[in-house]
Amino acid sequence: MQPQPAREPLHERKEQQACEGVSFLDEPCNEAASVFCDRCERWFCAAHAEDEEWHACGVEAGEEGGEG
Repeated sequence: MQPQPAREPLHERKEQQACEGVSFLDEPCNEAASVFCDRCERWFCAAHAEDEEWHACGVEAGEEGGEG
């Protein structure tokens, strides 16, 4: 068996990354990703990084969104 080169951590990708958010209707987002989530280890565009319908762990525990 030959040694394999070390893999880069997912959050340090150099190439263009697409948003990995998917809507509840299973529609993908094709925007360029700019936000990496350490919890789910996925890339999101700025709009979907904090959208609970596209990124469930983007909302802090205890927060449900909407007006208070």
